Amino acid sequence: MKHLLCSISLVAVLATPGLAEVSQIKIDGSSTVFPITEAVAEEFRSVNREARITIGVSGTGGGFKKFCAGEIDIANASRPIKASEVKQCVAKGVHYIELPVAYDGIAVVVHPKNDWVNALTVQELKKIWEPEAQGQVMRWSQIRPGFPDREIHLFGPGVDSGTFDYFTEAIVGKSAASRGDFTASENDNVLVQGISTDLNALGFFGVAYYEFNKDRLKLVPIDDENDANGKGPIAPEYDKVLKGDYQPLSRPIFIYIRKESAARPVVKQFIRFYMENGGFLSKDVGYIALPEAAYRLAWTRFEKQKTGSIFGGEGAQIGVNVEALLKKEGR
Repeated sequence: MKHLLCSISLVAVLATPGLAEVSQIKIDGSSTVFPITEAVAEEFRSVNREARITIGVSGTGGGFKKFCAGEIDIANASRPIKASEVKQCVAKGVHYIELPVAYDGIAVVVHPKNDWVNALTVQELKKIWEPEAQGQVMRWSQIRPGFPDREIHLFGPGVDSGTFDYFTEAIVGKSAASRGDFTASENDNVLVQGISTDLNALGFFGVAYYEFNKDRLKLVPIDDENDANGKGPIAPEYDKVLKGDYQPLSRPIFIYIRKESAARPVVKQFIRFYMENGGFLSKDVGYIALPEAAYRLAWTRFEKQKTGSIFGGEGAQIGVNVEALLKKEGR
């Protein structure tokens, strides 16, 4: 882990009988966002040793259930909050502050010894994953002429995963619209293990898990078939995601903070630390940092206690520009 590039003034938490509660931050949610938040928490503890930060992984949907029930302070989310989840929070009187923390590219991967797939199109991915494919599209030869007549074994995040929601929205055209006959897990390491040991496998998850396991997996570039850009198949490399070239599988990822929790000094210190250091720490764990201006705008959003979502609602926003949305809100 790099030395901190930024420093902040931390207010010491007094030693009182309620120290554990005062200095505790409970976080849960996305496995995709987990590596960034974990890295930030690790470095934060080095400058605030009183902080007690716990981070669970129950998927974006699972995290929002706990968040809207008031069980956690911060939700990690690999997609914006849904309208149905907004209603759950409103019903429980939970107000929240939404902050983007990085960009992610969803990696499509196969076994490293797969010698027939060098790229896939969006339409081919749709053919594989749409609900109508269940029990029908079962062999590689059905995907493209020239592919071998072998079974295709699919791996992907579970239904509580924001990555599952975003992938289905971007590829199939509707969130959660997917075949159900695939190996699903909220734990991306389980997916890595499954794909890396099965020559017939294909799956998807956040690009950081590919970066940490690139010797065990083969990355598949994706062609969005947009004749206007003429760029052909593109892999989720740093510059490609940052420039918006890796479409439609690049997206911002988030944290959501309960407004009630945001009033606590240790949470405020943690969020300030996150916005000042999250950019380079996200790079350390394989993600794509937002522009520096976006982190400044996000911190301003937190300082002003702006609640609600500018990214969420019904359906994912494909190809969204984080900095532009934050600037527009600040006008």
